Amino acid sequence: MKRNLTVKGMTALALALAAPLAMGEVSVEEYRAMLADKDANPGFLVIDQGEALYKTKRGPKNASLEKCDFGLGPGKLKGAYAQLPRYFKDTKRVQDVESRLLSCMVTLQGFDEAEIKKKLYADQRYNESNTELEMLAAYVGYQSNGMKINPPLKHPAEKEAQKVGEAYFWNRHGPMDFSCATCHAEDGKRVRLQGLVNVYNKKDIQATMTTWPTYRVSHGVVRNMQHRMWDCHWQMRTPDIDYGSPATVALISFLTHQAKGGTYDLPGMKR
Repeated sequence: MKRNLTVKGMTALALALAAPLAMGEVSVEEYRAMLADKDANPGFLVIDQGEALYKTKRGPKNASLEKCDFGLGPGKLKGAYAQLPRYFKDTKRVQDVESRLLSCMVTLQGFDEAEIKKKLYADQRYNESNTELEMLAAYVGYQSNGMKINPPLKHPAEKEAQKVGEAYFWNRHGPMDFSCATCHAEDGKRVRLQGLVNVYNKKDIQATMTTWPTYRVSHGVVRNMQHRMWDCHWQMRTPDIDYGSPATVALISFLTHQAKGGTYDLPGMKR
């Protein structure tokens, strides 16, 4: 899955990276247009890294992740991400792509979950590269590019996760007494120049959910939905939410069902 960024793409990328430092010379509309240029998306490089990790035998069991079941059968990736989160019999819980990857790295490859969780996200403050989990999530997600969001809602646990996710979305908590709905339940809200998605606006939520995992220009790395959940909680000044926890998966389940029918356009690229 090797790709080369075009000269046009590299030029657009350079301009996009420079734009935050020169917003007086580049309009917001021009900046967003630069970000929309697929040829300039470094996320493709991260996807390639994820593919190599997925196929390489690693860990105490010297195994690859090629037998990991994301819901369509072991090793079947085409369209799997488009049907997540979903219930898995082996773990007896609803999982998204990141929590499922974590389970497979533990069961198939023999990695220690606690050790993996010591480094979940690249820290942009230190110009770090993407973590292995971020690379893998980008690769698995990309295998559903161009497909419709269509998570199942048949198993009782899937129905419960969707309902719990919406209840959590409205739950006010933390020192600022915020909920997810404080920012994301009405049209027209924004923080500075950044428009905020309304999850009850079908067009809004589809445009958002269909572009994750996404390359964040301001971070210099690809981010996934588990990071989005963590970052939102950090901005609300609440304690760190656990990676792949039932709470994060329930929230992602709710958001994904709100965006059902949207077409994945991956990798995304945002400010």
